[in-house]
Amino acid sequence: MKWRFSKLALAKLSLPKLVPRSAPIILLILTLAAVTGFAAVSHLVVRYNANQQARGRKLYAHGRAAADLGHYDEAIAAFRAALTCDRSNSQYQLSLARALRDSNNPDRLDEAESYLIALWQRAPQDAAINLALARVAAHRGSIEDATRYYHNAMYGVWASEADANRNKARVELIQFLLKKAAVANAESELMALAATSPNDPAAHFQAAELFVQAQDYDGALREYQDVLHSDPANAAALAGAGEAAYHAGNYAAAQNYLQQALNSNPPDPNLRPLLLTTELVLRSNPFRSHISDAERNRRIGDAFTQAGRRLAECAQQKGVDLDAPGAAPASPLVDLQSRWMAAKPTLAHLRSPAETALPDEIMDVVFQIEQQTAIFCGQPQGLDLALLLSSQKREAAMQ
Repeated sequence: MKWRFSKLALAKLSLPKLVPRSAPIILLILTLAAVTGFAAVSHLVVRYNANQQARGRKLYAHGRAAADLGHYDEAIAAFRAALTCDRSNSQYQLSLARALRDSNNPDRLDEAESYLIALWQRAPQDAAINLALARVAAHRGSIEDATRYYHNAMYGVWASEADANRNKARVELIQFLLKKAAVANAESELMALAATSPNDPAAHFQAAELFVQAQDYDGALREYQDVLHSDPANAAALAGAGEAAYHAGNYAAAQNYLQQALNSNPPDPNLRPLLLTTELVLRSNPFRSHISDAERNRRIGDAFTQAGRRLAECAQQKGVDLDAPGAAPASPLVDLQSRWMAAKPTLAHLRSPAETALPDEIMDVVFQIEQQTAIFCGQPQGLDLALLLSSQKREAAMQ
């Protein structure tokens, strides 16, 4: 009994030495332990995320380099791996979508579009995303979708160089529309391009080339003239202006620009035939302003004679006998011969002041012969070509 009491008394004496007397001290110790553990875990998480982001940036840079070289399969793999490191990174998603689109694999367009649509839903005003969607639509050949997204890109928010990027987007849309033969759509965009292009010779020259592709030669001539206003000795713009004026029927301007282009160093020998034809049009057209009545009548007579010669040559080429007595007009060439023969005696009355409509009537026969023989016997040369051009661009050629 004595031994048991002693043991219990010893336990009572040693317990206060093992247990702290204050509860706050216990709480403080536990708190410090929890904070230390949490800080350690947070540090590990931060380091892991930093390592993942660094790895993602490295993979992204590799993907960009591969894409710049046209190695799209390699770029796609790198961008996918970068996204595993940072799944919310919109730049990685955009770059992956671009690589999928540019890989020229139609099966990848849907995946590219799905990434871009997800980005667009978060930022519908982002111009870069809209431009990427426009290019997907262009790959598919959809004029409606491409036009919508290109317009969104033009009027959207650009991170930098907004005016230059908008201009590039419109140029790209025009090129797409011309490729799809949507000329009317392209012309409306060309008008907007001409109105918004920066006052820069290179921009005007690019616009002029697009007008030429759309066969809007008046618009092309204006743009080339804007280039020449800033750079009068620009040989390429002189040649372009000369060709545009030629096709527009503005032969006086064409002669001026073509001659200047041929006088440049080095000259463009391909322009010589255009200049010769232009000069022939100017010398042969009886409806040009500022020529005398005598000169007008001389030109009409020469044109009438040349048309009769062209008709005879074309009929011979096609095996049509224009002189067969009583021949039925089985060929339009026979009917033209009849009209030419009926008009021939009226040449003697050109000098009569009362015959004010006669020049037009005679030249109508000439122009009809040149147009019909061009259809039946091919494009003419020399004076016949000059007369054909005058008939096609009659109002412009009168200047």
